[in-house]
Amino acid sequence: MRYIIFILLSLNLFALDATLKIETDVEHRTRLSIEDGSSTINDKFFKILLSDLKISGHFLAETTHNRADLNSVSSLSKNSEYVLKYSLNQNRGTKLTIRLLKSSNGTEIFKKSYAIPSTAKAPFLAHKAISDINDVLKYPSINWINRYVIFARYTVPKQSEIILADYSFNYQKAIIRGGLNLFPKWADKNQQSFYYTSYAGTLPALKKLNIYSGSNRTIASSQGMIVCSDVSSNGSKILVTMSPNAQADIYEMSASGGSKKRVTSFSDIDVNGKYANNDSSVVFVSNRLGYANIFKKSIGGSGVSQLVYSGKNNNAVDVYGSKVVYSSRESHNSFGNNNFNLYLTSTNGSGRRPITTTGTNQFPHFSNDGSVIQYIKHRGGTSSIGYINLNSKQSLLFPLGGRKIQSIDW
Repeated sequence: MRYIIFILLSLNLFALDATLKIETDVEHRTRLSIEDGSSTINDKFFKILLSDLKISGHFLAETTHNRADLNSVSSLSKNSEYVLKYSLNQNRGTKLTIRLLKSSNGTEIFKKSYAIPSTAKAPFLAHKAISDINDVLKYPSINWINRYVIFARYTVPKQSEIILADYSFNYQKAIIRGGLNLFPKWADKNQQSFYYTSYAGTLPALKKLNIYSGSNRTIASSQGMIVCSDVSSNGSKILVTMSPNAQADIYEMSASGGSKKRVTSFSDIDVNGKYANNDSSVVFVSNRLGYANIFKKSIGGSGVSQLVYSGKNNNAVDVYGSKVVYSSRESHNSFGNNNFNLYLTSTNGSGRRPITTTGTNQFPHFSNDGSVIQYIKHRGGTSSIGYINLNSKQSLLFPLGGRKIQSIDW
């Protein structure tokens, strides 16, 4: 179990309302007001729209929840460049109609209707509407807000569940319940399937579940542990941490589980491998210096190079292109919480800059386009899921608390 603890610490997390920290120069954002033409007021949906607009880094939205008919133009705000008018109906499923108008003359720039059978999935209609408006105004894509987050959380001792959520955690649905199932990892870019580790049998097993068809099959099993930490760009191979000989090493395996290649060989711990350099190298965490640190090696070679030279506990890492994000401990409290901050560097080890400065920040993940980092923040006795937009320098925190989240992927 110490290998598992080394990879991911258990977190006490559960979603509440969002709090925001705005760091972008407001002059570079488009001013926009929102008018709600729904027959029934839904403050939660309005707040989701605000969160989406703010984390995009492209909009400065008025926070007043204005009410106005969807088809009216007389009430258009003169303090903003655009007005987003919407009508939400959840009598049967969820239906959303939006209109984007120029405030100066009422010209309609964009109109679209959305529908989904579920009322619980209403947050996804908000995300889709804002990402469409963003595209219409020709801003850099924010399609990452439409993606699922998948995470495992403990329910009772030796029991867990795997949950699908939207990025804000306003939508949550359990897709695996019962038993001990941990370490979910998306298996494909379209988020149709995911890998996870099941502890139902004699040996830990790596399984793959299709969330649409329900197909669930065993890929491989191993003594000690087996965890999928990354998937190749075309989905044909995976990086897996296994400990068949009582030591954790990284293996590259066929996505079908047929063939495998040992990538690292060390007498103690190598974990959390991430593909780099067009899937030809792996960046990983190892304690080969006597403490957790970040290293890199060619999958086909034998040499190992140190990637990070600062910090005495760098225990989590993710890679997108040439960008590397990792978590580094910056305090040492034997009987209390320690500060961890997130840093950006490159796959060649050049440059190092902090992207968080307070609290305990761990388990970073890049968005699918590399523009945003998701992470977990602990500060002042509270926990949050956080997002940092690397382009706009804007951040968003959703406070969390309650059940223990064991691992998360995006």
